[in-house]
Amino acid sequence: MPDRRTFLRTLLGTTAALAVSGLWTAGCRREPADAATIAPSLRRDTPTGPTRTVRLRAEEIEVEVAPGHVYRTWGYNGAFPGPELRVREGEQLQVVVENHLPEPTTIHWHGVPVPNAMDGVPGLTQDPIAPGETFTYTFVAAPSGSYLYHSHVGLQLDRGLLGALIIEETTPHVSYDREYTLVLDDFLPGEPRPLTAATPGMRGRGMMGRGMMGGMMGVQVPPYAGSLVNGRLPEAAPVFEVRRGEWVRLRLLNPSGASTFRFAIDGHALLVTHADGRPVEPVRVDNLLIGMGERYDVIIEADNPGRWAIVAVPVEGTHPPARAVLHYRESRARGLPSGLPETLRGRPLDYSDLKCLEMLPAQRPDRSFDLLLSGGMMMNPRWAINGQAYPDAEPLEIARGERVRFRMVNHSMMLHPMHLHGHFFRVGDALKDTVLVPPHMGRVVFDFVADNPGRWFFHCHNLYHLESGMAREVRYRA
Repeated sequence: MPDRRTFLRTLLGTTAALAVSGLWTAGCRREPADAATIAPSLRRDTPTGPTRTVRLRAEEIEVEVAPGHVYRTWGYNGAFPGPELRVREGEQLQVVVENHLPEPTTIHWHGVPVPNAMDGVPGLTQDPIAPGETFTYTFVAAPSGSYLYHSHVGLQLDRGLLGALIIEETTPHVSYDREYTLVLDDFLPGEPRPLTAATPGMRGRGMMGRGMMGGMMGVQVPPYAGSLVNGRLPEAAPVFEVRRGEWVRLRLLNPSGASTFRFAIDGHALLVTHADGRPVEPVRVDNLLIGMGERYDVIIEADNPGRWAIVAVPVEGTHPPARAVLHYRESRARGLPSGLPETLRGRPLDYSDLKCLEMLPAQRPDRSFDLLLSGGMMMNPRWAINGQAYPDAEPLEIARGERVRFRMVNHSMMLHPMHLHGHFFRVGDALKDTVLVPPHMGRVVFDFVADNPGRWFFHCHNLYHLESGMAREVRYRA
């Protein structure tokens, strides 16, 4: 039997030809829309490893995002992004949060199905942590995967209160020689403020930067000054070193306030192995779209020596791309590669390419909700679900054990990365916790099992859409 490394090399060599011929489907089943499979429970209430305790100090900080460019903002433990928290699957994680900010705060563990009281949503699952006070979050680190942690109070995330949470697998389904974490972000030098129809800011250039919606009132983002990889502007682009012949795992995380990115590496294909932390059948693509709150793990084969551009291009707004460098130790090249990767023109990842390895047999839903996403226009500047803006919105009531279906239609001109707290859901053949709903009548359907009782947040992960009302409470009946 071939090992996993041989399998990956074979896959990289064969999927390109299959994609060209139209035969490559990543094993996805083309099922009727009403024959949804439901995600198995991946929650774990009892630890199988030791307790790991870390302290996070939320405070005002100064960081250098480029030579001579000092960013005065808020962060954790003096860093932006915050320190990477890395634990083993099954350990109990205890995080002591000290609030040294001038206003209350919380932390949300994005993507991890924690107990409801540990979810960090102010007014819903906890009282916010007042200035000078301390709160301890305790939960089992499971399941494995690439996750985020960030403030869930107001617009604090766009000040820099964010970081990576990595829960390492006990038995990875792919092999690799080294790994890096890439946190993609947008850069707002000043204090974040709610957007209204009259707010000065940037009008979007439209999806994929092609000018489809440029100048329209429905496409508005904050006045970002640039894009970041691991808290660094292109002038100080991070360098990720590899050796020829290595297999390199990249954990791609997008905790940004309002930017969906098109990600690519010049001269290299991406083998997608995980979506929102969940393992998938590896699929070869040239680039991928990663929305706010989404995460993808990819593996690249270091078989093309040189110094190559890593780029994340915003698809709404006009701020410049984020840049980093893939550098082979054998290469003598220096400097920041110019231009955009040719791989941006290649095959993109589609949700239909993803087939999760953790599915259950098909079942019809017990309860369904039709959710219309709208807003952002001059006559309706608020963002809403079914015409209601949170907190003045009815909860979506469910019962424990039910199979629940959300059917979403996007009536606006912007992307909406919709995130459900406390649960994984099935979209197509993938398990995710955040999904992009395309603009202009885009439609997405997902199903989940009601297996984590409590009061949960469901919202757009564009921070400014959330702040303006695009959210609902998902409430379990007593």
